Amino acid sequence: MNQKTILVVDDAPDNLMLLSNLLKQKYKVKVANSGEKALKVISSDQRPDLILLDILMPHMDGYETLRRIKEDEATRDIPIIFLTALSDAEDEKHGLGLGASDYVTKPISPAIMMARIKTQLENKAAADFLKNQNSFLDAEVQKRTEEISAIQEVTISALASLAETRDSDTGNHIKRTQHYVKLLAQHLQKNPKFAPFLDDAMIKTLFMSAPLHDIGKVGIPDSILLKPGRFTPEEFEIMKTHTTLGAEAIARAEEDLGFEVKFLKIAKEITLYHQEKFDGSGYPEGLKGEQIPLSARIMAVADVYDALISKRVYKEPVSHEKGVAIMREGRGTHFDPDIFDAFLEIQDTFLEVALRYADAEDELQKKKEHLSLFARE
Repeated sequence: MNQKTILVVDDAPDNLMLLSNLLKQKYKVKVANSGEKALKVISSDQRPDLILLDILMPHMDGYETLRRIKEDEATRDIPIIFLTALSDAEDEKHGLGLGASDYVTKPISPAIMMARIKTQLENKAAADFLKNQNSFLDAEVQKRTEEISAIQEVTISALASLAETRDSDTGNHIKRTQHYVKLLAQHLQKNPKFAPFLDDAMIKTLFMSAPLHDIGKVGIPDSILLKPGRFTPEEFEIMKTHTTLGAEAIARAEEDLGFEVKFLKIAKEITLYHQEKFDGSGYPEGLKGEQIPLSARIMAVADVYDALISKRVYKEPVSHEKGVAIMREGRGTHFDPDIFDAFLEIQDTFLEVALRYADAEDELQKKKEHLSLFARE
């Protein structure tokens, strides 16, 4: 049941018979008297485990036959031993250079031939074992990576949901801004200015990190966070600390881990700086222009757009067109002009996301009732 199959390729009938008789006591033997027939045998469902290949054959010689075998991904790993009367070193070098595993000159010594075959089959078995082990390890690494990614996503979702329970925003705000950020980053990826930073891995990280942008609001007193009207100057100063509170919480998580995690680094940037403005008039640090991390500049566009066009328990939404018109006034002052221009180019896809994840009236009513409980407490 475990017998290996050897394919013998030689145009001389006597050589085929000699090798078949030598090999058949230990191996299954297939024969072909030309390179063309050999290729047909090799392409069958039951491929040989090893090939003994003559070089000097008419029409298609051994070199060409070997070349075609190595071209095919399905057959390139079959070990091939050249059989030839050619004994010149250059011939041997040429054959080995094409991918032959070994080179045996005629007349053949049975003992040497059997030993060479045994060695090549053992080498192939060892290579197959390592290949299978590597495939298994690759699959395990992929599995663990997917598990870690799932844990990260669940953790982020849980933390974002926690912040949302104390805020006038709904859970759909988190979904919408997350998708806005992804759409904007993918579009900016086409711009040479941003492409070096916005590779596919970074866009995935931005998508994962965006829900944490307002996590610091859990540290804002209810009397301020849930206030329906305008803040006093003193209240606004307290409200602004949600950026630093969120970033500090993420920083402490990084310290506990003892090493840097990319999505936490980006989440910290977004959380701390998404309220900065391009002209330096934002908070908490008054950063200006490209001093503001790109992640936060992208988040600023997504966050303001959603705030304008979405209904809240305390306000009615503006139309998409009105929201875009209001945002135009902030080009170059509130928003990075390049990022804002990219937003304008894909604004229709933003609207599609807004409609897809629109807040239902019953959801807003539940949110209003939930927040009123906080206010009474």
